[in-house]
Amino acid sequence: MKAAVVYWSGTGNTEAMANAIAEGIRGKGAEVTVLTASEFGADKVSEFDVLAFGCPAMGAEVLEEDEFEPMFTEVEGSLKGKKVALFGSYGWGDGEWMRSWEERCINDGITLAAESLIINETPDDDGIAKCKEFGEALI
Repeated sequence: MKAAVVYWSGTGNTEAMANAIAEGIRGKGAEVTVLTASEFGADKVSEFDVLAFGCPAMGAEVLEEDEFEPMFTEVEGSLKGKKVALFGSYGWGDGEWMRSWEERCINDGITLAAESLIINETPDDDGIAKCKEFGEALI
């Protein structure tokens, strides 16, 4: 099984989550590639069985608009039939950006393989453990 963990991170919090999720995936024996949003596109979707997308809450609880949003818009039509999961960090609000993102995926016919994972600010030891478990659950 091949997995991709695709993320955008401004402060390093979502990057830390992505790396811990990848560690969980590796721990289950799957091959995993960690990519930033700028390194991923629709042409790569077919290479993977599992795709975990990570983006922090930005502004008024939206996805990052310069790199992540355009990438996700490009790939979302290719995600039907794939095992997809969402994750990200936030520093304010109540997770509205994640609920909106989940709804967008469901409306586009994308089946989410796991309950989305959100962590407030920098993941502590417990948060890193949750990220690893999240990765394991995807395999």
